[in-house]
Amino acid sequence: MSKSYTIPDTEKFEGNLHGKNTHLFTLKNRAGMQIALTDYGARLVSALVPDKNGNLIDVVLGFDSIQGYLNAKELYHGATIGRFANRIGNGKFVIENQEYILPQNNGSNCIHGGPDGFHTKVWDRQVSFKKKVTFYYVSPNGEAGFPGETKITVTYELTDDNEILINFRATTDKRTVINLTNHAYFNLNGEGNGDILNHLVQINSNKFIEINESQLPTGNLKSIIDTPFDLRKETKVVEKIGCDDKQLLFAKGFDHSYINENPITQVAASAYSAESGIALQLYTDYPTVHFYSGNYLSNDLGKSGKKYLPHGGFCFEAQHYLDSPNQGRFPKYILEAGQEYNFNMKYKFCVRK
Repeated sequence: MSKSYTIPDTEKFEGNLHGKNTHLFTLKNRAGMQIALTDYGARLVSALVPDKNGNLIDVVLGFDSIQGYLNAKELYHGATIGRFANRIGNGKFVIENQEYILPQNNGSNCIHGGPDGFHTKVWDRQVSFKKKVTFYYVSPNGEAGFPGETKITVTYELTDDNEILINFRATTDKRTVINLTNHAYFNLNGEGNGDILNHLVQINSNKFIEINESQLPTGNLKSIIDTPFDLRKETKVVEKIGCDDKQLLFAKGFDHSYINENPITQVAASAYSAESGIALQLYTDYPTVHFYSGNYLSNDLGKSGKKYLPHGGFCFEAQHYLDSPNQGRFPKYILEAGQEYNFNMKYKFCVRK
């Protein structure tokens, strides 16, 4: 914990991709917290949060330059994910009797919008009073196989209560599916500082989506009772992740969606590191929270120059139901022409001593 964490150098984020310039944006609040964002992937690069000793700890995994993100094995660090987060089975779905074919980049599945998803785009941006950054992107009709020209805005706001507010909005000119989330990896010990297996995690949910060997839903919502997925009370990840359970074996750890029936005013999921004293709470109006224990992180050199090994970070990805376009028993979110997609995530940080 002796390392001094800082926001990456702005100049290392100045470049040109796909004919558009890239940048780094820094927001600070009155409590001393700082976050950094880039228009490459509309992503969260850093979050410097006070620990129990008053030191600023960067709790978000990532890289100190645009080139670092381009070279990484893990593509999604901190990114806005779309057009459809998580997996769509066999890379296809049907709307109004028309089949749409998507790229298959996770076995036979399409994951996170395909290899050229929103995480690869340079977004337009607007900074408001050094407290908000809004990113804009227009996804053309047929991009990655998805129907409808879809206009997306993602706004990040840093409050004086050490909250990162993320608002996702979208409109379309044609009936379509859409599922936007943020894919930040967190390590509350500090990025690059070991793994998250001793983090205490709590997820306020009674059910999760059962998956098969391809990590697609079976169609069943499974009770967490008497399973390693019962995280209603704070539990060390290490105490559950190695249990002899097919669901954990299919995903090599936690990579599962929990049903979220909490109002946005109540905590949906939380994590805590006794080492740093930092706690993270997620609030959201999305119907599921996907808990991923960083099972496939693999040797990327992060901002601190240390390798991000498996379980070196975790994600709380608020989103719609996994593979919902193909799951008849799940709520299916369809964005109609003329309607607005509007969902929210809030990451709130505090110190417990």
